[in-house]
Amino acid sequence: MSILRTLLDQPRWLEPRYLYDERGSQLFERICGLPEYYLTRTENSILAEKAGDMIAAAPVKCIVELGAGSAKKTIHLLREQARQRKGGTFAPIDVSLAGLTTSRDVLKQELPQLKFQGLHARYEEGISSIDKRLPTLFIFLGSSVGNFNRSEFVRFFHRLSQSMGPRDFFLLGVDRVKAADILEKAYNDSQGITAEFILNVFQNINRLMKSNFDSKKIRYHSWYNPEWQQVEMYAVSTVTQEIRFPSHKASFVWEKDDRILVEISRKFEPARLQQQLPYFGLEPVGHFTDPKEWFSLLLFRKSSSL
Repeated sequence: MSILRTLLDQPRWLEPRYLYDERGSQLFERICGLPEYYLTRTENSILAEKAGDMIAAAPVKCIVELGAGSAKKTIHLLREQARQRKGGTFAPIDVSLAGLTTSRDVLKQELPQLKFQGLHARYEEGISSIDKRLPTLFIFLGSSVGNFNRSEFVRFFHRLSQSMGPRDFFLLGVDRVKAADILEKAYNDSQGITAEFILNVFQNINRLMKSNFDSKKIRYHSWYNPEWQQVEMYAVSTVTQEIRFPSHKASFVWEKDDRILVEISRKFEPARLQQQLPYFGLEPVGHFTDPKEWFSLLLFRKSSSL
């Protein structure tokens, strides 16, 4: 079980996918509307203003969104696809059936000229099922790529590049490096919703593993690590306690003040990404940002040379 493999590692950590049970998904939706959490509204404002230019630069018949959720921001791109191309297909990939159902209903109501083909899967598996013969725009929004560690980042872009056809494009949303106080407030909000979201992962693990994590004995801690250019979100034990996994006949002692890394959120320099991604067969086409230059949407095309 991957949960045990990472919790027994040194230091201890978790895969962020376990954050998104039903309650976790609801809490994250609340985070997106918080005043401190600028990412969602900033990315949405860029899409609202620049979607026409993005779609014009990517002549495709299909839009595939990785980890689409309810596709609230993607609607700007879909409207432009319908307006400029008079049709096409939207193929969101998500592990959440509720999110796919919501995006299907919105598309049916607002843009009936577009065909909906949702894929209920992790995007790592879903991208390999896309027809390479169909010109496609893959989109990955919300700076979700920032949740990947360095090795996961390399694996993701290698798999994406291998799955793309010769006429495909890729639109990537990334949060940019900025002042530490801005970043730390975004991940430690005054209402405590981010802390609730991060610590909810242990309730999910208790359900999955029949373990005995006690939320009353865990606190949340986050900080911006400037050396690694990432926000790190931890769960910290407030007492020394034994964590048991009876169904797997396993346990560990979680010492007081010992940390478990639950999630990271890497921050990026757009120019460096535009230099790096060609090594995965992705050529830069466009860069769209906000007036403060806090967030970037980077457009790439599949390189013909790789």
